[in-house]
Amino acid sequence: MNGLLRGMALISLLLSGAIFGFFYAWVCSTMWGLDRLEPDTAIAAMQAMNASVRNGVFAPAFFGTPFVLLATALVGWRAREGLSAGLFGLAGVISLFGGVVLTMAVNVPMNEALAQVALPLPDGLAEQVWAEYSPDWQLWNTIRTVATGIVLLLVGVALMRLPRAGDAAAA
Repeated sequence: MNGLLRGMALISLLLSGAIFGFFYAWVCSTMWGLDRLEPDTAIAAMQAMNASVRNGVFAPAFFGTPFVLLATALVGWRAREGLSAGLFGLAGVISLFGGVVLTMAVNVPMNEALAQVALPLPDGLAEQVWAEYSPDWQLWNTIRTVATGIVLLLVGVALMRLPRAGDAAAA
């Protein structure tokens, strides 16, 4: 059981780090870069990025992370690693609601509305569209970034609390 738990814990770490890093990159580079562009160019770029993110590489980290975390919690509980199991479980719940549900409820509808914007726009309208989109999108992205950062931290603490291989407690 210890080997299974360790393996799942490492997969949990990898997936949690991937999704946190994805959201974090939007916070500290992508959106700031788009805000420096002409609004019509920013809109076109955001439309293209939103269309491209729906792929088989992104999907496992985005949709799978909460469920892998919850499965890791179950394996940890069965291995009598209560504290780590609880941390993995809490991370799974936060990942589900602070990552997946938040994204599907807020960011995706905003992205779908932006996808309906046909370019080029008349003078001044692109500025208005981007000014109404970017700050709100960035606020909600920051919230999901903080949530997934907390998830990553919880996974790290859960891993640190597991007994090391070869310890008497691991037997």
